[in-house]
Amino acid sequence: MSVKTEAIAGQATFDMANLRPERTGLPFVVFISQRGGARHDVRIKLARAAKVRPAEMLTVAVRPAPRLIRGAMNSREFDLVRRWVELNQNVLVDYRDGVVEYTEDALNAIRPVGEP
Repeated sequence: MSVKTEAIAGQATFDMANLRPERTGLPFVVFISQRGGARHDVRIKLARAAKVRPAEMLTVAVRPAPRLIRGAMNSREFDLVRRWVELNQNVLVDYRDGVVEYTEDALNAIRPVGEP
């Protein structure tokens, strides 16, 4: 990826709110965003650390059921992500669609997933 391409791709993360693993219960930093210019349905981005290049992020679709679109994770990690998405699906959809207008309100509504 060229520096220019990566810089453009990096702009996407500027409009995303990041949630710490302590807030989500996941072994990832979770990035959520509002619709913006996106032409796809609700998605979240995941990273193993807060400082990450966009090319290293994992992408998970929220609807109709959580599914990994880009990247790789083991089945235990995906099960945790799936349960977290299902637990927070309404908040993720409402934030993405602008029903929940403020990031602070979305963050306050997010619930962590616990170990089984």
